Amino acid sequence: MLNQLMVEEIIRHALKEDMNYGDVTSDTLIPLEAMAAARMTAKEDGVIAGLAVAEMTFKTVDSTLSFVALKKDGDTVKKGDHIAEIKGSIRGILKAERLALNLIQRMSGIATLSKAYADEVEGYTTRVVDTRKTTPGLRILEKYAVKVGGCHNHRFNLSDAVMIKDNHIKAVGSITKAIEMVRQSIPHTMKIEVEVESLAQLQEALEAKADIIMLDNMDTDTMRDAVKITGGRAILEASGNITKERLREIAAIGIDVISVGALTHSVKSLDISLNIIK
Repeated sequence: MLNQLMVEEIIRHALKEDMNYGDVTSDTLIPLEAMAAARMTAKEDGVIAGLAVAEMTFKTVDSTLSFVALKKDGDTVKKGDHIAEIKGSIRGILKAERLALNLIQRMSGIATLSKAYADEVEGYTTRVVDTRKTTPGLRILEKYAVKVGGCHNHRFNLSDAVMIKDNHIKAVGSITKAIEMVRQSIPHTMKIEVEVESLAQLQEALEAKADIIMLDNMDTDTMRDAVKITGGRAILEASGNITKERLREIAAIGIDVISVGALTHSVKSLDISLNIIK
């Protein structure tokens, strides 16, 4: 579920950016009392995410606008399918149009790509998850869209869990020392994840009792060995150089989690239009 207060803050900030002194074009050309209906339409095939966000955008601009969703988040649409209808003040519709489209297009693009990745591991217990490689300020929306598409979320921020990466290890001196140091400070409810680049580092992380071990940029054969060595003692996460074509072979060897930054950092927005219909 989306946190409504956080979404409202995103929308209000974006609206201030888009029309800090109003919409000079619509306010000049459109009579205040002019009413109309408009329709959102998919211009390509994909998965929809962000309908509630689009509705909130329109109603933040003008609370009297009516927003009727013709689809629901997670629905697959074809080119030409109608997604939603908005009725009310033409000024209100036009002022909210760009931001509403920007958000729902971005979220739907992420959901569409996530669905394609989730389909690749269907039948396996492996989870495909996102990363923190999100658009600044939009993380809550983008991670929601990942889940709509059928993938899963990694940690939301640096406060959620310990993740000891290569630079942390270099700064401290060893995996063992890093784990010992954080274990003295964190609550017992928090997980510890460690990034490893070799089977020797994997063994060290296991001996230090890491909860999750990220196998960084390993080939499939090395990851297969890592699964055997680990024997279920820790959650194994594959990361780095993960393409959609590799997902199924990685899932087949018993990796628990596959993290994919591309789900959010290089996704193409789904093309959606809004047109006044009467």
